[in-house]
Amino acid sequence: MRRALLAVSTLAAVALGTVPASASSGSDGWEPAPTPPYDLPAGARCDVPVHTEPVVDEVVQRVLDRRPDGSPSRVAYRGDLVVRVTNTDTGAFYDADVSGSAIVDHHADGSQKWYVVGPVLAGVGENAGNLTRGLYVLDGVYTMDISATGYKSVHLAHGSADDVCARIG
Repeated sequence: MRRALLAVSTLAAVALGTVPASASSGSDGWEPAPTPPYDLPAGARCDVPVHTEPVVDEVVQRVLDRRPDGSPSRVAYRGDLVVRVTNTDTGAFYDADVSGSAIVDHHADGSQKWYVVGPVLAGVGENAGNLTRGLYVLDGVYTMDISATGYKSVHLAHGSADDVCARIG
């Protein structure tokens, strides 16, 4: 457990670098990684239909390693991100501060391994993860495995999973 925590902390330190999160693409390799808005029908993640949209998006990414074909195999992400999650039936919303840092390994089969420090927003479909269906602000130090089929396994070394659906339901 301590070794996993140290590995995640070390990878996060690589992601944090010294360049401000709002920096644009430059010789240091960091470039914008905008978060698109999206809509989900009732039952997809929450019992109600939801719309998500960034209200603050200063996320940048840096490719740390590539495969022989040039596709990214390891990418670091960091920067301020606040996503407004809105119940489109009632207008109730929650502004989720999901400004975590992550190193993401992208595997050739389409699966991913995330090493995360701080909060991110993660959606889990019905029977599609080790968390129940929902939208979560995952916060702390953790890893997340996403299979090629989209199954999400969250492994919290230290942290929490806040159910956003309950906040807007």
